[in-house]
Amino acid sequence: MDSHPKLCAAISDRIANSPDQRITFAIYMDMALYSPDYGYYSTQAVNIGKQGDFFTSVHLGPDFGELLAEQFVQMWEILGQPAAFSLVEMGAGQGHLALDILNYLKLRYPNFFAALNYIIVEKSPILRQEQQQRLQGFTVEIKSSLDEILSNSIIGCFFSNELVDALPVHQFILEQGQLQEIYVTLQPESIVNSQELFTSPSPHTLFKEVIAEPSTPRLAEYFDLVGIKLIENVYPEGYRSEINLAALDWLGVVADRLQRGYVLTIDYGYPASRYYNPRRSQGTLQCYWHHQRHNNPYINIGRQDITAHVDFTALERWGERCGLAKIGWTQQELFLMALGLGDRMVSLSHTNQPISDLLRRRDALRQLLDPFGLGGFGVLAQSKGLKETETFLILKGFTVPDLPILN
Repeated sequence: MDSHPKLCAAISDRIANSPDQRITFAIYMDMALYSPDYGYYSTQAVNIGKQGDFFTSVHLGPDFGELLAEQFVQMWEILGQPAAFSLVEMGAGQGHLALDILNYLKLRYPNFFAALNYIIVEKSPILRQEQQQRLQGFTVEIKSSLDEILSNSIIGCFFSNELVDALPVHQFILEQGQLQEIYVTLQPESIVNSQELFTSPSPHTLFKEVIAEPSTPRLAEYFDLVGIKLIENVYPEGYRSEINLAALDWLGVVADRLQRGYVLTIDYGYPASRYYNPRRSQGTLQCYWHHQRHNNPYINIGRQDITAHVDFTALERWGERCGLAKIGWTQQELFLMALGLGDRMVSLSHTNQPISDLLRRRDALRQLLDPFGLGGFGVLAQSKGLKETETFLILKGFTVPDLPILN
């Protein structure tokens, strides 16, 4: 599949109308993913699930959502069981996770369900339509932006599953010991608004990278935030990676909207010391198309997902500046085990399901625990406005889990 011709034209126009005929990679990635008319997440091109471009923990069955629900119930209890508790899911995809959570809470925790106000924040109009259709049996508020939520208005929990990795990133490179930024421009032979060019079989020839001074001092300041001394001899010439300033902006807005409660972020990523290891010299940027992973963001433009791993140190430290206290950071396998996934695995041997269904569910649970896959995801919990007595109460997901014997 080739690139979206109108999206390529829009990006080309943006470049041509820029003062230096170039745009940051963050702008390019934002347009490729979120352009209102043609971006990957704004059109029917987005294809999530086992048969799509990628799948998440949600697509392995309801267990992931049900175990998250157990954590949300405890959060409600720690906060003193307020009469109104908001769950704000940011980047809810097709609405599967919300459906699993709501079904489980309605059945198992009716008192909490009665207090629950479920809010989805979803930028993609196509995905908002899917969410409305899938969740029509429940009362759910669906908003297009965090801007639609009033400051200091939420008592409850903001949470996301594989959202931050899809926020647009800046790319940088080290040249002669100096921090430089990677920009996107047009190839010399490109003809803006040429339909023949945009439908050519070689769309990767449309754009090329150029290197220049950073577009903002925030790029250098980022490394002060995460405690990485990038300009050192240990980093090789040509070392390149990503900086996610959008994640900091996003977390700042979340902290502003939260009056009292929690922020729970689940995603693939590392602490800064591992993210910016000198041996990881080409960064973490990846593209996904039909479950094929590659690192060329200049093909299949508007037809493929583009992601970068999450720097959890940045979220933790920026969160502290925004008034969010770190509760804990762990891996998804340990988080879900502490919430009862091990008990679910053990109970499989006592069910009367057909053997094919049993094996399918066992495989799904194992995938949630796989330390080299979904189980290796990071889980960061932060809080704001908790009373002193509430800060001593440990969230279930961050206790030491009992590990079952897996046959």
